[in-house]
Amino acid sequence: MAIRAHRLGGPEVLRREEIEVPDPGPGEVLVRQKAVGLNYADTYHRRGLYPLPSIPAVRRPAVVGVEAAGVVEAVGPRARDAKSADRSRVFRPGDRVAYCDVRGAYCVRRVVPANRLVRIPDGVDFEHAAAVMLKGVTAWYLCRRTYRLRADETVLVHAAAGGVGTILTQWCKALGATVIGTAGSVEKGRVAREHGCDHIVLYEEEDFVARVREITGGEGVPVVFDGVGAATFDGSLKCLARFGMMVSFGNASGVVPPFNLLRLTAGSLTVARPSVMAHIERRADLDEAAGELFGHIEASRIRIPIGQRFRLADAAEAHRALESRRTHGCTVMLT
Repeated sequence: MAIRAHRLGGPEVLRREEIEVPDPGPGEVLVRQKAVGLNYADTYHRRGLYPLPSIPAVRRPAVVGVEAAGVVEAVGPRARDAKSADRSRVFRPGDRVAYCDVRGAYCVRRVVPANRLVRIPDGVDFEHAAAVMLKGVTAWYLCRRTYRLRADETVLVHAAAGGVGTILTQWCKALGATVIGTAGSVEKGRVAREHGCDHIVLYEEEDFVARVREITGGEGVPVVFDGVGAATFDGSLKCLARFGMMVSFGNASGVVPPFNLLRLTAGSLTVARPSVMAHIERRADLDEAAGELFGHIEASRIRIPIGQRFRLADAAEAHRALESRRTHGCTVMLT
């Protein structure tokens, strides 16, 4: 069973269908998935903001989704070669695995390139592995690669009660930072505070720019992590200290429109638009990201909040909940 889209559009384009699953080829692994993660990227693929290769270019239905966790059922040639120089690609039936950058995750069984899989530590279950892979690796590259966060810095995290927000906040705290988090309601503010935010700004009730300036004594912050997009972009720039960096990594409220680069000159500011795929394109980077992420989880420095669970067959309803801002923390779909 898989959830496929035959055209671009709203959640209604997602259909439950039976599909034929091929045997794994060279360097591939057949995985029976136990849990699938829900991400805003899935809605962008469904709507066409992030193009899927199957829709509409070649007029074929596409399976959406980019992260999941499950059990290896079978392996193809070179994925089972114990003499392989790259032991990270050696898998056997029964191995517990997860991934976060392979399109086509909304299904029960699928073939995945072995070099995109990571092993799930014994202390992490399938639901939390599926919930954390993409969001956790995103948090990793934001505060460890795009902006190398230092202890004693103060940062602004938008949507701090969301999947990325809760993980990123905890990661920033583990690095010694002070976190200002924005949230859309009192309840979401409570979730954000429970996951480490030192200051909560309810952006529907308060001017977040004024509050950030107040909290920082007028200086602003050296970095803003903004996954919201159009609705917060201008304000995020105004929150930056001199030489600060605005990191735009999502479009939950819409795509940021073109802007005049001269706006950045007053504070000698930087704007970055990174992507998870670029940061883990090399296997060594994927291993580093997963190693740090699961290390924090096993050491209890990062907790993975699963706020909602859906059946995979109800993927359309899961998309509606995410896009209507009825979710908090991470969301998983169970097969």
